[in-house]
Amino acid sequence: MLRIGEAAAALGVSVDTLRRWEREGKLQTERDAANRRMVSEDQVRELGGRVPSRVGTGVSTRNRFEGVITSVEVSGVVGLVEIEAGPHRVVSVITRDAIEELGLAPGVPAAAIVKATSVMVERR
Repeated sequence: MLRIGEAAAALGVSVDTLRRWEREGKLQTERDAANRRMVSEDQVRELGGRVPSRVGTGVSTRNRFEGVITSVEVSGVVGLVEIEAGPHRVVSVITRDAIEELGLAPGVPAAAIVKATSVMVERR
């Protein structure tokens, strides 16, 4: 079972959209002991979502972008790994050894985990 926010992220929609789908009967939720809405992983998959991996979940989900690798470019001892995560595109520079050890290649499911110490640049 996924919390409604996790299900929304896996489907690339807002929590409000899932609540509307519930009212319209397109989605069924259950309540947990704390009265939070929960969505089954099967329903998320049926609606075309990618269920988040439970491996290594000691990291806040707001810093985790689940997706699929779209590109791997290795040059020397480092490489660029591009992950398409819903509407987001995340590019990471990692070592060649890490790319090989993890078996990273286009089409492989992966997660980008963003640490608060990283600096992001935005042009407006």
